[in-house]
Amino acid sequence: MTKCMAKQDLDEREKSIFKNLSDFQKKDFSFQSGRILGSMCSHPHPIAKKAFVQFLETNIGDPGLFPGTKEIEQEFISFIMDFLNSPPSASGHIVSGGTEGNIAAMWVAKQLSNKNEIILPSSAHFSFEKIASLMNMKLKTIPITQNHCMDITQLKKHITSDTAAVIGIAGTTDLGAIDPIPEISEICENEHIFFHVDAAFGGFIIPFLRNIGFHLPCIDFSLKGLSTISLDAHKMGYATIPLGTLILREKRWLEEISVKSQCISTETQAGILGTRSGAPVAAGYAVTQYLGKKGYEQLAKEVMDLTKYAVQNINNIGLELVMEPPLNVITVKVNKLNNIVDTLAEYGWKVNKVDHLSGFRIVIMPQITKSIIDKFIPILKRTCHEVGEL
Repeated sequence: MTKCMAKQDLDEREKSIFKNLSDFQKKDFSFQSGRILGSMCSHPHPIAKKAFVQFLETNIGDPGLFPGTKEIEQEFISFIMDFLNSPPSASGHIVSGGTEGNIAAMWVAKQLSNKNEIILPSSAHFSFEKIASLMNMKLKTIPITQNHCMDITQLKKHITSDTAAVIGIAGTTDLGAIDPIPEISEICENEHIFFHVDAAFGGFIIPFLRNIGFHLPCIDFSLKGLSTISLDAHKMGYATIPLGTLILREKRWLEEISVKSQCISTETQAGILGTRSGAPVAAGYAVTQYLGKKGYEQLAKEVMDLTKYAVQNINNIGLELVMEPPLNVITVKVNKLNNIVDTLAEYGWKVNKVDHLSGFRIVIMPQITKSIIDKFIPILKRTCHEVGEL
């Protein structure tokens, strides 16, 4: 009787815990609902969810214990290296996302050069502010053009004997703009300077759009001056959070950010994190194997077609864009930004503020459908009328 009562007590406790969790979750917005329109993260592909759960207990930070998961990691990285035209000398390293990828890349650049300056466009991600603080590096910011890309004419003027790296952005956070990566690469190759491309957002869509005829800059290792590139699979890769990858032209560069590791199955360990879950990696692998290159090309086309449809509808209600979107990122100019964003949230729709451009951002991620846009546009129009924007 005592054991039975104890089990009943535990069952009731479990029910209470999950009721509390559900109550907390109800307060969240949901990617699956399609009402999160301002985020660059995606609702994972169903196959990613299954793979994630299957590999919950794995740790690729200790690969000797999980050799099978280590092979999955290698297969996943190989898929990315292939569509980035990586040379035989290249390698990859799994990171949590774009921020860690950028940190690791600048760690390599500093170790290789023993220099302290980073040249980057004013549109660069805020993670570089963290890098400057963490590594005692100086940021030299280059202005952007009217197209919101790095002003290439200013780059050479900023290069000095203390330049450790140049940064190019392939899919800016605010607008999805793409810097002139080939031109930057050529300058960096000629000047023998480390060139890192932050493609956290664009890395899993630009190469596939180029494959199907979109006129976008090349961002891969066919550019001889490109040193490293970071890209996030939990964005347009359709995988689970968190999953980023840093691809390096030279595998030996990982030794620059490696330390001797005790109490685990490898003599050295590269990167920032020690324990790294294999679950997101398995999820990323599952999606890449399920979709393949052709699947990603189709996905890229679908989100760009829907982006065009959304832009037409936004223009039809009398709103203007900051710029024509080169990728699936739409930034809408408004005067009453805070009022619009807050009112949309009250109606159950989340867009992102871009304060310095006086606009809000909509990102057409894989979970967004035409029917979702059709539901959102009337709410946006009503909101704009209510706050006096239209």
